[in-house]
Amino acid sequence: MRGSMQNGAPDVELARAQMREVLEGAIADLPQDFRTVFLLREVEGLTVDETAAVLEIPPATVKTRHFRARKRLQEALAPELKTALTGSFPFAGVDCARLSGQMLTRWCGEA
Repeated sequence: MRGSMQNGAPDVELARAQMREVLEGAIADLPQDFRTVFLLREVEGLTVDETAAVLEIPPATVKTRHFRARKRLQEALAPELKTALTGSFPFAGVDCARLSGQMLTRWCGEA
């Protein structure tokens, strides 16, 4: 398979590297308690109870810190993703207008 969708394509590898860099920076910016829980849960794959045991904190605290870490990451990454996607899907004139109208009708009942 050829083209930009191929796993080893230079543009795909560059995009992955850039996204990894942005994600690592956002994770590094988390408060230490949130970052530790996030890494144990998301990277190491520990359960809530396993994370609680490792950190010697209640499971409810693990859940709260994990939720807050994810929320902060969403907030931190949203502007980055918006910037990255701007221009990726240019308006295609009549076709986009028609598709937008159909979607609005389906979702809202009006165009």
